[in-house]
Amino acid sequence: MRPARVASPVADPSQAVPENVPGDFFVDASCIDCDTCRQLAPRVFGQAPDTAFVERQPAAEFDRRAALHALLSCPTGSIGNRGHDDPAPASEDFPLLIEEPVYYCGFNSRKSYGGASYFLRRPDGNWLIDSPRYLPRLVRKLEALGGVAHVFLTHRDDVADARKYAEHFKARRVIHRAELAAQPDAETVLDGDEPQVLAPGVTAVPTPGHTAGHMVLAVDDRFLFTGDHLDFDSDRRRLAASRDYCWYSWSKQTDSMRRLVDIRFEWVLPGHGRRVWLPADEMRRQLEALVAEMPLTAGRR
Repeated sequence: MRPARVASPVADPSQAVPENVPGDFFVDASCIDCDTCRQLAPRVFGQAPDTAFVERQPAAEFDRRAALHALLSCPTGSIGNRGHDDPAPASEDFPLLIEEPVYYCGFNSRKSYGGASYFLRRPDGNWLIDSPRYLPRLVRKLEALGGVAHVFLTHRDDVADARKYAEHFKARRVIHRAELAAQPDAETVLDGDEPQVLAPGVTAVPTPGHTAGHMVLAVDDRFLFTGDHLDFDSDRRRLAASRDYCWYSWSKQTDSMRRLVDIRFEWVLPGHGRRVWLPADEMRRQLEALVAEMPLTAGRR
């Protein structure tokens, strides 16, 4: 990933990128092109070669609310609004329901290059998967949903403010030993490459490749929280993995992907990249195709 540019806390209209269409919303030059805004408000934001930009000013109330969600979740504060919209009501929408019992936290952190994090409601204790920015307003909303008992960290890149959430909620952080340098005081440390059941219906699956100790979290044969291991390519309309952002071993990531073929799931919920729902049989078919393609991808390892 490109090194993050220096960003101001509030977007600077004097630094607005030239691709923006005229109007209230704009993206400034501090944008790191993390894709958060395009996922939250795809009818407002587009992609230039090195940055996001406002492709269409929101006219409908739904699109304007979505643009405010993007403004609030932008990890670098690169989205601005010259209008009179109050973002406070939009901030109360988070966490956003994806499908019960899974929510998208929003408020992506620059510490994790804008990685997404998720909240999972469980009768035996709720989970935070990776971490958003630590914000009192989000903490209050999570408290109202029953709090957080466990913080599952897919890998070292996306821990963000996990320690603060764990301290506030007295939650147990789960991380692989190979990633422990990112959270050396984590309460639960997993070893090895074998899947481990963490709670009824909740299984950690080590998937080394992107990093040495990367893991995914499989829940109820329906949800797969994939960190930086697996996402969806919306242009090609298929599951995808990134050789360009594989920091440890592409061959190991290929082996790890192969191990997921026998796991049933219908949702891919990544930290980076697009999330997607597909029928389980189609998910397996696309995963098998991806596994077959990965060894052909050019790479050093």
